[in-house]
Amino acid sequence: MKRISILKNPILEYAWGSRTAIPELLGTEPSDTPQAELWMGAHPKAPSEIRNGSQWESLLTQIENDPADILGSAVARKFGNRLPYLFKVLAAAEPLSVQAHPSREQAREGFARENRLGIPMTAPNRNYKDDNHKPECICALTPFWALNGFRNIPDMLWLMGSACPRTLADELAALGNQPDSDGLRAFFHTLMTLTPERHAEILAEALDNAQMLAQGNPIFKWLLRLSRAWPNDIGVLSPLFLNLVCLEPGQAMFLPSGELHAYLDGVGIELMANSDNVLRGGLTPKHVDVPELLRVLSFAPRELEILLPERVSAFEGKYPTAAEEFDLSVIMVREADDEAAVFTNSGAEILLCTDGAVRISGSGDAEELPVGKGTSVFIPARVREYRISGQGTLYRAAVSP
Repeated sequence: MKRISILKNPILEYAWGSRTAIPELLGTEPSDTPQAELWMGAHPKAPSEIRNGSQWESLLTQIENDPADILGSAVARKFGNRLPYLFKVLAAAEPLSVQAHPSREQAREGFARENRLGIPMTAPNRNYKDDNHKPECICALTPFWALNGFRNIPDMLWLMGSACPRTLADELAALGNQPDSDGLRAFFHTLMTLTPERHAEILAEALDNAQMLAQGNPIFKWLLRLSRAWPNDIGVLSPLFLNLVCLEPGQAMFLPSGELHAYLDGVGIELMANSDNVLRGGLTPKHVDVPELLRVLSFAPRELEILLPERVSAFEGKYPTAAEEFDLSVIMVREADDEAAVFTNSGAEILLCTDGAVRISGSGDAEELPVGKGTSVFIPARVREYRISGQGTLYRAAVSP
């Protein structure tokens, strides 16, 4: 593969998706069904397609046929001949499940174990769809509400104590006596394994108190909203023990393996290691495996870090993350720019235009490829350098050098 090419990307439909957000980006009519995720990449579950002559062909197939040429020999060697990242547009009209992703070692062990047990890949109780970890970065295109990581324990005790002072008195006292990661693990394990009768009692008290506390407080407002969607789910309490954040457009956050989180509302660009492994803990009709979730979770409370792009050139800002599989950056070009926007490609890249209209050409190409809002392109390793002109905003997924 020697040229920059337009991608044709699959859209995944889940109940929490938006009927308008992805169609608006793509310039199509609103959907009759919820459209949750636009996938750009080469994951076996839903690979993008790329034109091969007069035919559309799976990007996954093309990479499998010639990994060194498309990915570059260094990337192909390091990542087992696979595109190491998956690029998405995520459109949440309703909250996603509370979830976490395993580390690479946990994923390899879990995937092998479920294979030995003969659990079909499509079985509803299957936790591991592949053998890879899934660190990820989410960047807001609209105001984007999310939960990310355990709160510090003093705040958690105050919030949980305000909502459930009677029904969780003993459990909160135990956490107060051991306000560390071990105490938090014990508290969360207890919360996740209580009887349905106790769950109902706890939620009833929490909702009564939240009604009085919600005025001007988004934490309790979200508790009430979650309760309307999932009235009998202990995950309704998640805003009390997880950090609640609203990312403004252009802000991002990084989620390492083992971090409990949930995306609640909004549209964002999501870039992750090429995996679909999810361990769920609530707010979902899907399989919840509490022992496995507890095995992968990090119980270290932390302050939430909001990421902003760090300028690397006149046209590009890169979001700082700890992932070895990917870099996420934002590119902004304007017709009035005095100098050309030229970029070096160290491996396979995907660009998504989210605003405006630009022209992209590889080094040595006489022809410029027109790229408008909602269009994505794949840049193979053979294209060592490319130029962007016009006026627009693009998000760039690249392999971390």
